[in-house]
Amino acid sequence: MAPLVLIFGTSHVGKSTLAARLGEQLAWPVYSTDKMGRHPGRPWPEVREPVAEHYRRLSDETIYWFLLTHQENIWPHISRQIAEAGAQDVGSVFEGSALRPEFLVTLESPNTHPIGLYAEDGFLRDRILQQSGYAGRDAVQRQLIDKFITRSLRQNADFRETATRLGLPLVDAADNVALAEFTDRMLVALG
Repeated sequence: MAPLVLIFGTSHVGKSTLAARLGEQLAWPVYSTDKMGRHPGRPWPEVREPVAEHYRRLSDETIYWFLLTHQENIWPHISRQIAEAGAQDVGSVFEGSALRPEFLVTLESPNTHPIGLYAEDGFLRDRILQQSGYAGRDAVQRQLIDKFITRSLRQNADFRETATRLGLPLVDAADNVALAEFTDRMLVALG
């Protein structure tokens, strides 16, 4: 069974960046769960009407419920992809917010290495505001981004609590030293 690195965390916490670095250093393919299923996602750079309606008309609670339901619905597909990658001759890196900690602990491979990224609310909020171009958006677009931030902060807290309870490793994405040290340890262990 080939080794698998499974990076979980909320939006904008740095999963893709870490996955790309590990994939490049290990010469392993990288897979994003964001590309495996359709969900309204972020309301920028352009605001497609279905995305705008999702954030405009639904309560924060309903938006989060839809996110969880979507992730539960696509988990069988993702877990099949993970199993297929594990059967290959080379390791793989998966990243995405659909890799929920409670799903990852159900995987039975001893060669599976889950890692969670989290950050404090202020760090995540600032990163989303900057990457969305919030300062240059109109009031309607800002409202949509605010709801996306609320959803992302809630998922960040849930992931952190669940991963801690389940004993999965977590790294503070805002701590560049801790993140670099963890990445280096992973590369040594897997390379």
